[in-house]
Amino acid sequence: MNVELQIRVQDLMARYAAALDAGRYEAWPGFFTEDARYKIISAENFERDLPLGVIDCDSRAMLEDRVMALREANIYEDHRYRHVIAPPVILSHENDMFSAETSYHVARIMREGETDMFSTGRYLDRIVERDGALLFAERLVVFDSRRIDTLLVFPI
Repeated sequence: MNVELQIRVQDLMARYAAALDAGRYEAWPGFFTEDARYKIISAENFERDLPLGVIDCDSRAMLEDRVMALREANIYEDHRYRHVIAPPVILSHENDMFSAETSYHVARIMREGETDMFSTGRYLDRIVERDGALLFAERLVVFDSRRIDTLLVFPI
């Protein structure tokens, strides 16, 4: 096991979650390559190899558009999120590309204080190193539940 790589991947995951939890959505696309893919898909569809995702973006520009839409076009009750992520498991590593799997839990906290489990699942990532930085080339968010929350406009 490459301990340095493990620590770098854990740092990437922690910074990603911290940005989302702090509502710094404009920073979110910066975790991805220009031609990255970001997809949120149910475990059921993923396991059946059905391609339909709840969110499916195929470039950093599409991620930037999502941020613009959630800031300017979407209307929702004030709330925040808190990610709890497990240590990533590095599945493969070849040259500057590797894959990892990371379990996550995301709680949603409403303005009045009600807290619920918003989403649980796993990230399936292809990560590359570019100019010394780790970036997501692909992030599949495979959520466990069949229920899709109507507030799924934010990245997980």
